[in-house]
Amino acid sequence: MTQDRVYWVDPSTELMWAGRDNGKDVSWSKAVKYCRNLRLANYSDWRLANNVELQGIYDKTANAPGLAGDPGKLRAVTWHVKGDLFVTGYEWANNRSKDDAGYRFYFDFNSGEWDRDPTGFPYPFAFRRALCVRGSRK
Repeated sequence: MTQDRVYWVDPSTELMWAGRDNGKDVSWSKAVKYCRNLRLANYSDWRLANNVELQGIYDKTANAPGLAGDPGKLRAVTWHVKGDLFVTGYEWANNRSKDDAGYRFYFDFNSGEWDRDPTGFPYPFAFRRALCVRGSRK
């Protein structure tokens, strides 16, 4: 399964989204670095999306093709994300949990729910990805 969209601009927020996530397990800090280093569509100001931005592109009626599963055992799945973005896992958010020091949020475009992981927990980034965005931080 392939996905050709390079980026998508959300008409309601004017945020520009990378057409796909990074496609493999990544820690939160490496997700931040991935987006910071991304050069796409002649832009270099990409960043990891925050909670509000990720929630804003969730749409339970949208059915975007993507992948899921363990490396080497990926299967085609449908994610509920606007813009037909190609998602392959849960997406890290550029937010820290205020009540739990060291925890970072991630978003599930299947269930439309948040969860969080401790950054120091063993294997804290299994099935966690980086979906990059650029534009205002509304």
